[in-house]
Amino acid sequence: MQKKTATVHLLILDPSQNDAESLVSLLRNAGKATRAHRVTSEEDLEETLKSGSWDLFLAREGDEELSAEAALAMVRRMEKDVPFIVLTEGDDREQRVATLKSGAQDTVPADARDWLLLVINRELAALEERRRRRALESHLREAEQRCQLLLESSKDAIAYINDGMHIYANQSYMDFLGYDDIDDLICIPVLDTLTPDSQDAYKQFMKSFAEKNEDGMALHCVARRSDDQELNVIMSVSAATYDGEACTQIVLQPEQSDAELEEKLRQISSQDLLTGLYNRQHLMDALAQAIARAGKDNEAGALAYIGIDNFVSMKSQIGIAGADLLLGDLATLLRENVDDDITLARLSDDAFCIMALPSDEKRMTARAEQIRAAVEDHIFEVNGRTVPLTVSIGVANITENSPKAEDLMGRAHVASSDVRKQEGHEQGNGVRVYNPADYEALDESNSAEAILKALDDNRFRLLFQPIINLRGEGEEHYEAFVRMLDKDGKEVSPYDFLPPGGPTDTAIKIDRWVILQTIKQLANHRSRGHDTRLFLNVTAETLQDKTFTPWLSVALKAARLPGDSLIFQLREADVNHFMKQAKDFTRSVHELHCKVSVSQFGCSLNPFNTFKHVDADYVKIDGSFTEEMQKTDEAKEQVKEMVKSLQAAGKLTIIPLVENAGILATLWQAGVNYIQGYYLQAPVPEMNYDFGDN
Repeated sequence: MQKKTATVHLLILDPSQNDAESLVSLLRNAGKATRAHRVTSEEDLEETLKSGSWDLFLAREGDEELSAEAALAMVRRMEKDVPFIVLTEGDDREQRVATLKSGAQDTVPADARDWLLLVINRELAALEERRRRRALESHLREAEQRCQLLLESSKDAIAYINDGMHIYANQSYMDFLGYDDIDDLICIPVLDTLTPDSQDAYKQFMKSFAEKNEDGMALHCVARRSDDQELNVIMSVSAATYDGEACTQIVLQPEQSDAELEEKLRQISSQDLLTGLYNRQHLMDALAQAIARAGKDNEAGALAYIGIDNFVSMKSQIGIAGADLLLGDLATLLRENVDDDITLARLSDDAFCIMALPSDEKRMTARAEQIRAAVEDHIFEVNGRTVPLTVSIGVANITENSPKAEDLMGRAHVASSDVRKQEGHEQGNGVRVYNPADYEALDESNSAEAILKALDDNRFRLLFQPIINLRGEGEEHYEAFVRMLDKDGKEVSPYDFLPPGGPTDTAIKIDRWVILQTIKQLANHRSRGHDTRLFLNVTAETLQDKTFTPWLSVALKAARLPGDSLIFQLREADVNHFMKQAKDFTRSVHELHCKVSVSQFGCSLNPFNTFKHVDADYVKIDGSFTEEMQKTDEAKEQVKEMVKSLQAAGKLTIIPLVENAGILATLWQAGVNYIQGYYLQAPVPEMNYDFGDN
């Protein structure tokens, strides 16, 4: 699937049309697909809030007809969950406090764009969490209703107790103990449903459960029915909630002879058969519980991934049977070096893991170093032959902010793998702690340097995605994309690493590298008989670069490539923000017979104003419209009208993010010229799409 960025539906209250446009551009430049509406009056705001769902409200002080204060009051009166941010001309403390008291999420000086972006990201994330919470609460209510139905219809005898008293029992429980009416049972303590000999055992059992809090603990006891008949039962208990209150769930079952067998089966299912340690599934379940506990109780723990160095080559030398003996010996050694309160498990052929809660990074690192040294010093023998063995251990913290269990295990695994990359640890045999800051996106201080180094190291890759004529005309078009290989060898966009607003030279260097490499590949491709044209994306920095078109002219002549084989694609937001430069750029590339396309079209406040100054040949409508067309008829009509208007202005239209055949009929009826998306082909390193099939 193609990765989609959720569209931000934005309300703007600003007396200046240009300033409102610049706010839209700010979000677009930050990589957020944006659909904006500029509020013009109180009536307009009321109708807009009623008719749509909005994600963000940016209000600038100074609008005479509708003040930011009045707009905020209406949002609150209509009980809309729309984050409200006020843009101020200064940083008046008293005014800020008053605005926040009125219900705004924040105030930001209008000229502090970097600050504003941080606040926007924070509020959008918080909004997403609130929406997710509301959805989860709805699901919870539904689940509780289903659970209630299941309880009432269950054949198991189930009851809920609080302070030793019954607060709920299903029909099976009442039948089991011989009660006809729930009201009769509610007044009776659990102790009164047991024989005198079992009551002391029950008290000790519940005390133990309160201390250990282990769900599924079981007690063999004797129940006494309402008719004084006695039954040998197994009572199992678990923590639960009923009507929002914490309580204990008890389940009564007739005493069965196979209870011991079931316990043995449970133990076997969580055990690694070769080493006798816990297996991966047990560890992952325990890790998930530990993460939940860390979040609930704000308790820290730690995880260590123990990877065996050079296991594959070692296994080829000593054989499978020898490797099994070695793993058994290593498991014994690990047991000797961990305490009883540490969970020890075998994850895979060449990896073990230990987990402790409570613990911390320092203690786990010390434990890991102890294990590493013990393994290095131990003499492992297989069939009389000494086998040298070392391990690389990665440590990850378990905190209230930890990701889910699989991702946290991934952190420890990454740290273990990185041991082998450290200087002095070419063969592993070390300990490394995972520091999230080392793996986050590069910041402003080093991003440009990292990109330039990637260019020098030839870690840039080109990908091509076909753009197909929906009318069946045999044209060959591709869009070129650039990917940078990061330090882990993963493909990322180098533009994502550029800080907002620069650095200009780095963006220009990336653009020129892409254009130069694509020109070379396109010339070679066309020499084999293909009449192929390429869409090339250029940044706002290149738009402003007056030396670009002379450089491009030389590059085209050197490659003997006709100008009309290249289509330069400008983002709508960049065109609106740098209108004069975009106009000059378009005129200059047209003089070289190249074409121009405007992408991400339709998200500014007045998108058609773009063409008053920029003579575009192609228009790529923003991908958010593709997604919304599949949800509402209103969006379909909106796109149809947009396509009709664009074609009346002589523009060829492109719809991106086409991922299934279901939307094709709508696009055909709308008169769209070209389509692009994963339904046709994902971006790939070669221009190899068979246009003859279309």
